[in-house]
Amino acid sequence: MSVNLSKGQKVSLAKEGSSLNQLLMGLGWDVKKSKGLFGFGSREQNVDLDASAVLFDAKGRQVDQVWFRQLKTSNGSVIHTGDNRTGAGDGDDEQILVQLDKLPQEVQSIVFVVNSFTGQSFDQVENAFCRLVDRNSNQEIARFNLSAQGSHTAMIMTKLYRQAGGWEFAAIGQNSSGRTFESLLPDIKPHL
Repeated sequence: MSVNLSKGQKVSLAKEGSSLNQLLMGLGWDVKKSKGLFGFGSREQNVDLDASAVLFDAKGRQVDQVWFRQLKTSNGSVIHTGDNRTGAGDGDDEQILVQLDKLPQEVQSIVFVVNSFTGQSFDQVENAFCRLVDRNSNQEIARFNLSAQGSHTAMIMTKLYRQAGGWEFAAIGQNSSGRTFESLLPDIKPHL
């Protein structure tokens, strides 16, 4: 059963079962249609949102990352399935696959972020979400609504992190600005 997360809410993945080791983080969004004069001539533009995952050690140092320019980590434990530049289609527009049992021991947290590479604000998207799925059972574990409208161009979405009893997943939902994950690093650090 999926949990709809609110900003700051956490879910323990240990409760989901001890065999949970393959996860999918999906990002989906739709472009808002702009209305023409008197409601006629509506048009749609492309909004290129990009999902990225940044891996950190216990001291908050960046260990690795996946994003549209680097589709997998050095050991292949985290893989980005490819860049969607329009938000077209239903469901996940971008996906990041995580194999928990193959992550290097030094990786203590993975922060998932989304940014508008083309610079449009979140005012121009709707139905935005991220979700965590158990890839073995294809069951959705948690979902976080990202459709907070505003002039921001990025969001620090969620964090997957090690705890003594296993992995936990937390909704962060902090608005930010930037075209790539690199510009978001100062805003990510307080959440480690």
